[in-house]
Amino acid sequence: MEFLSDIEIAKRANMLPIKEVAKNAGIDEEYLEFYGKYKAKLSNEYIKKVKDNKDGKLVLVTAINPTPAGEGKTTVTVGLGQALSRLNKKAIIALREPSLGPCFGIKGGAAGGGYSQVVPMDDLNLHFTGDFHAITSANNLLAALLDNHIQQGNALRIDTRQIIWKRCLDMNDRALRNIVVGLGNKMDGYVREDHFVITVASEIMAILCLANDIDDLKERLGKIIVAYNVDNEPVTAKDLNAVGAMAALLKDAIKPNLIQTLENSPAIVHGGPFANIAHGCNSVIATKLALKMADIVVTEAGFGADLGAEKFLDIKCRKAGLKPDAIVLVATVRALKYNGGVAKDKLSEENLDALKKGIVNLEKHIENLKLYNVPIVVTLNSFVTDTENEYNFIKEFCENLGCEFALAKVWEKGGEGGEELAEKVLYTLENKESNYKPLYEDDLSIEEKIEKIAKNIYGADGVTYSAEAKKALKKINDMGFSNLPVCMAKTQYSLSDDQTKLGRPTDFTINVREMYVSAGAGFVVAITGSIMTMPGLPKTPAAFGIDVDENGEITGLF
Repeated sequence: MEFLSDIEIAKRANMLPIKEVAKNAGIDEEYLEFYGKYKAKLSNEYIKKVKDNKDGKLVLVTAINPTPAGEGKTTVTVGLGQALSRLNKKAIIALREPSLGPCFGIKGGAAGGGYSQVVPMDDLNLHFTGDFHAITSANNLLAALLDNHIQQGNALRIDTRQIIWKRCLDMNDRALRNIVVGLGNKMDGYVREDHFVITVASEIMAILCLANDIDDLKERLGKIIVAYNVDNEPVTAKDLNAVGAMAALLKDAIKPNLIQTLENSPAIVHGGPFANIAHGCNSVIATKLALKMADIVVTEAGFGADLGAEKFLDIKCRKAGLKPDAIVLVATVRALKYNGGVAKDKLSEENLDALKKGIVNLEKHIENLKLYNVPIVVTLNSFVTDTENEYNFIKEFCENLGCEFALAKVWEKGGEGGEELAEKVLYTLENKESNYKPLYEDDLSIEEKIEKIAKNIYGADGVTYSAEAKKALKKINDMGFSNLPVCMAKTQYSLSDDQTKLGRPTDFTINVREMYVSAGAGFVVAITGSIMTMPGLPKTPAAFGIDVDENGEITGLF
């Protein structure tokens, strides 16, 4: 059997013009705003047209903690959507857009893999429809207006030692984490320390992904706290008269994007906050639109269930009034053995002892998801080196915990390889009731919310706070934001805030080193451990392997 790279498979895809994909999904061409032959945005008129349609069922795909062995959560999401379409179900997948940072860094793209991808893969992983560029521009316009206000006399009496708004860039660039701006002469601005975050960590990204429409977007933009004045009162984007111009930059970015899977089924791809430093979910607009368009919507949340799924269930669903009907939890034999202590170069060998040690990570994620009262289907993303003994052990383990179980061969076989999983999902939707509820109530204090997440989801003994975090927490409470949900910024590689602690760590505390309120997005951010909001590049970045030939064909994306 010939094994092709993801981009080689994508290049050989028999893509339909996007207007045909739309037509097959019941969308008239008049509602499409074309970005070339294979990409389109869905217009505001279309969103209004379908707003009274009955909602379909919502299925969340999440995973165990990511490992170097790979889990394939997006691959399973795409494969499940393809499989449901093969079973004659009206299904749509709703994904996030990839960030350029991981594409050129270490993780690679986010279009799925093998024969379960969304295409055009190279466009999606690079500039796509320009949404991230628009978000970056809106973010940096606000930063420019803020510094200009100070330069032009500072009528708002902004305390330049308490500026909290950061510039952003959709690239891993550690040199920009901490910088000095305003150097030069008097006309070059006020000299101060400044910072960059990656675009996917910008509050503008979170706002775009949580807004219901353009009016809601503008209201949220206006609430952004950019600094504090000399009386320690918040200064907002609305105070700077920045909202209209920022919204103008985002007027197209707020519209969901329509592309297709390798099997020509529809995919809505929109928004892309990271789950380790942001809330990790695609846009509310895209998810709600998909629910009006299809009988079953398959969406995903970033990284492991301790991050993306927790934020999907405790932030996105809470804020948007969404109620998931089922959760698919993705694992691999290789990742579970890695959690059991097997070196990366030994993962192809059968090792039931290591599997028994490592499966505690899967066990903890199952326990966590059960807290939300949504039925769970566990799926193994199949690798050719897996053995029947390993499959049978995991299957029995999951079924003993009351979960449906299915094997997914979607990387190798596309939708056909996902039919077993699709059947289990359909059985779950038809026979098991979802009684979704969030982990914590709004009226708990911020400290109590963080403690609930730390103890119940991570398995921590408790939470400690730096002096800086305690000070920030007091200010957040004094400003009246204690009713907001919490967005935890934490390493994706461990249930703890220490990425070296694999499996199911015990006897640890979560350390919150920094806190701030994203008033426009509507949540409080707690940064733990050594997590960075501006990642860096590895010694050998993925960028080294990316090129373009004389025909404009891109190579090296994965």
